[in-house]
Amino acid sequence: QVQLVESGGGLVQAGGSLRLSCAASGRTLSSVAVGWFRQVPGKEREFVAVITRNSYTHYTDSVKGRFTISRDNAKNTVYLQMDSLKPADTAVYYCAVRDGSRWASGSNDYDYWGQGTQVTVSS
Repeated sequence: QVQLVESGGGLVQAGGSLRLSCAASGRTLSSVAVGWFRQVPGKEREFVAVITRNSYTHYTDSVKGRFTISRDNAKNTVYLQMDSLKPADTAVYYCAVRDGSRWASGSNDYDYWGQGTQVTVSS
């Protein structure tokens, strides 16, 4: 059974930074694609970033240059470093695993999800 546990969310002022963690059990993250998504009430879950098993990374345009996705194979953990945060980044952030080698940006393409962590950016 695959379990994903996100942590690192919180309240931060605009311009600040947070680092989210996604720790996994039941799946080796270096063998799958791991994505970060975010969701605000009343809206669909939005793709943020992905890292594939070959360490290819891709970001949605609104976070390029501000967010960095990375992976620590020894800890079986994927991180999302978020810098220069804006109020528009406020959301619940989820990590998700997609089995296989190809990345995707659709939430329906992912097989396992964490419970989410709240990120709130104040102006």
